[in-house]
Amino acid sequence: MAKAKTVFFCKECGFESAKWLGQCPGCRAWNSFTEEPMAQTKAKYSHGVGVGVAKLQPLQEVSSDREERTLIGIREFDRVLGGGIVKGSLVLVGGDPGIGKSTLLLQMCREISTKHKVLYISGEESAQQIKMRADRLGEFSGEVLLLAETNLDLIAAALEKEQPEVVVIDSIQTMYREEVGAAPGSVSQVREATASLMRLAKEKGISIFIVGHVTKEGTVAGPRMLEHMVDTVLYFEGDASASYRILRAVKNRFGSTNEIGVFEMSGSGLLEVANPSEYMLEGRPEEEPGSVITTVMEGTRPILVEVQALVCQTNFNMPRRTAAGVDYNRVNLLMAVMEKRLGISLAGCDAYVNVAGGMKISEPGIDLAIVLALLSSYKNKAVDNKTIAFGEIGLTGEVRNVSMLMQRVREAEKLGYETCIVPKLHSARKTDEKPLKIKLVEVGNIRELASLI
Repeated sequence: MAKAKTVFFCKECGFESAKWLGQCPGCRAWNSFTEEPMAQTKAKYSHGVGVGVAKLQPLQEVSSDREERTLIGIREFDRVLGGGIVKGSLVLVGGDPGIGKSTLLLQMCREISTKHKVLYISGEESAQQIKMRADRLGEFSGEVLLLAETNLDLIAAALEKEQPEVVVIDSIQTMYREEVGAAPGSVSQVREATASLMRLAKEKGISIFIVGHVTKEGTVAGPRMLEHMVDTVLYFEGDASASYRILRAVKNRFGSTNEIGVFEMSGSGLLEVANPSEYMLEGRPEEEPGSVITTVMEGTRPILVEVQALVCQTNFNMPRRTAAGVDYNRVNLLMAVMEKRLGISLAGCDAYVNVAGGMKISEPGIDLAIVLALLSSYKNKAVDNKTIAFGEIGLTGEVRNVSMLMQRVREAEKLGYETCIVPKLHSARKTDEKPLKIKLVEVGNIRELASLI
């Protein structure tokens, strides 16, 4: 019996090689090649996306009408997508196991099935299991068609026959094509399955949502090119110990990136959180040292979060530094700036910084709140409960401006805060269409913070 031929694929970019390589020539990733059987027959590829034969068109003659969208009815979901589902789009939804990806998409099917034809295809659950989950979510007034299948050729035939407007594929790692000799979930199968679904979405005008499993690093399993092929990439995130979930857009060809939607997991499914700021600040202690409120921007949405710090004398030769929800190296940098510019010795102190609620913040606008919280805990003096602070801090101790400053101030004012510690404003930033009721305290250097505590 002849030995089956194999080929090596790069998991990051899909580069193909006849032998194993330590470093991928395509993307320069190390140890990313996996061995898979070579397909017996070549897959059939169309000549173009949405057309049967490749056709040249002058740019001026291409129609630029606004894309046709379908509102889901779930405001947080519509916000993340940029205003609804675009006709013919391919959307990838990734997330940890059990986070609620299937529940969210089934709720989406319930909302839009009253006006649109919906097909839910599952390769992991039977129709009875999907029905049991649907019963927990509540009554379905519209019709949702179910199909438990993993063969993409049979799925394509079902789409051709039923002509649905919205399709959910759960999940892409279970789908396969017979022409590809590899096992389902392999690099070649995932790549070919996504390419087939992309052609169906563009040619038939069907909006397709595909669920993707994630690796231990938190990225979608399979080749990295999977995220490049789709129109939109959404990540459904959440802490196992917290009830809230965050839907985050990291790629969107039809809307803003880095938008988020906040949901709360309940017994009857996912509930929208209309005001995430109040939700994140629930249970906040009052008049306690080391607690400071700041505003961060998630896309176009300002969200208030609580930054907590604890500074105490160390019992070890090497003081401990812990950061949860913020970059550990950034905290060390800010503590070094405090020691140099404020003359405070933190070498003999343990320092712990935490963003309450489990959110992960990466923007530099949180710097001022971290320094203020550390200073408050070090002096054991509480920051006023109605005070909020945000701003970026440089190595010389200067406080720099942040993006969307007035939107942050307006959000704090709306929630009843009375004082806002901000970077020194330029004259252009001071002009605003509405007068502010909140008091602005401008600081140009962290030395000015000492007089505020």
